[in-house]
Amino acid sequence: MAKERKHRIVVLGGGPGGYEAALAGAQLGAEVTLIERAGVGGSAVLTDVVPSKSLIATAGAVQSVRDAGKLGVQAFLPGSDGKPVRPEIAVNLAAVNKRLLAMAGAQSTDMRQSLEESGVRLVQGSGRLDGPNAVLVSTSQEGGTDFDRVEADTIVVSVGASPRELDSAKPDGERILTWQQLYNLQDVPEHLIVVGSGVTGAEFANAYATLGSEVTLVSSREQVLPGEDPDAATVIEHEFKRIGMNVMSKSRADAVERTDAGVRVTLADGRVVEGSHCLMAVGSIPNTAGLGLEEAGIELSDSGHIKVNKVARTSIPSVYAAGDCTDFFPLASVASMQGRTAIMHALGDFVRPIDLRNVASNVFTYPEIATVGWNERTLADATAMATAITHTIPLNANPRAKMIGFTDGFVKLFAWKASGTVIGGVIVAHRASELIFPLALAVEHRLTVDQVASAFTVYPSLTGAITDAARAMHVH
Repeated sequence: MAKERKHRIVVLGGGPGGYEAALAGAQLGAEVTLIERAGVGGSAVLTDVVPSKSLIATAGAVQSVRDAGKLGVQAFLPGSDGKPVRPEIAVNLAAVNKRLLAMAGAQSTDMRQSLEESGVRLVQGSGRLDGPNAVLVSTSQEGGTDFDRVEADTIVVSVGASPRELDSAKPDGERILTWQQLYNLQDVPEHLIVVGSGVTGAEFANAYATLGSEVTLVSSREQVLPGEDPDAATVIEHEFKRIGMNVMSKSRADAVERTDAGVRVTLADGRVVEGSHCLMAVGSIPNTAGLGLEEAGIELSDSGHIKVNKVARTSIPSVYAAGDCTDFFPLASVASMQGRTAIMHALGDFVRPIDLRNVASNVFTYPEIATVGWNERTLADATAMATAITHTIPLNANPRAKMIGFTDGFVKLFAWKASGTVIGGVIVAHRASELIFPLALAVEHRLTVDQVASAFTVYPSLTGAITDAARAMHVH
């Protein structure tokens, strides 16, 4: 009897989406080939999420030392005159960057080993589609024209995105930088100008201000973090100003040029801001050009993102896509879920379509902003505000927050008025990313505020603010 042929899967890109797709395919018995140009983990591991959040963790350590005085912890050195002198906090940025890049490389190695142990065939090179059932692969370092053709029953495209560059502000990797180029810095910038106040711009502006840079944040919007909960953004902007950041609202940067001493940023209204370095954080573009997607019949958005449905399938049944190259949320967690979902759907396994309304996300500022589900903006857009109830517990009312000396933040819950079903939440707090999970569970499994309130929380704890908010929303 002839041996049954295995389902052939080709994954283009080894970021979080491609990695999870390849791993899931191998675990389900398929023949999997993963094509990756830079390294397993992609930019998320090598130049984006892992190194950036490691840098932010270092900044958090610095902030903790500075805030220790609020708890009565004081550090002094004996001065030459015998009187105590408060020591300065020194940040060795070269050592910090060396550590976080090494950490990213180690994470990539671990992921590669996991794939190899699962039986995934790894190919280092570039690939592009040759129709809906084949990929042309080039392993030439110079991007040659010799290609190997790999046939596939299912293709998963997970090629990520790259920092958006403006013609009037071309990065040079030394003074004008993208977020992928920051890790070449040997010293903390004297004056860092950050153009763009979205998540990336806000996170790096906060981190470098904490590390010791003078920071100017150029925001074209009225408020920083325009995509976040307005109350949360207000807390973050207040914190930015408290630590000495210069926040320039309603200020659009027209051009950035290098000078003898550093950089010059020219604003649309004619004002000029000069600094030592400039970080351009003006969004990203999908790496979908030149991949043969449109020729294969795959539908793209005007921005070049791949249109996918809730099981990560494109307009062509044999081709799926995951991650920042798609028109879903640009989050590593979403990419991973898309990758797994795509393979499970393609192989006929049980799959639950992805509901973006249930996705938890986080902004790694200090404090952090964690969100899940509906919020004031989406409720207003859907004209559903009248059918919802909300309650906010400020952290200055929480005993644990008082104990650790961190009361700038809040817990906000949203629920349907009629049923009390939890539909969303916002947490602004230290390590809010760790606190949002119970609300994510509540949203995912449609728990009511009474069910959330009935769960025991440790006293004292920050999670106690969640049950306090739920208890206040009791629906009669």
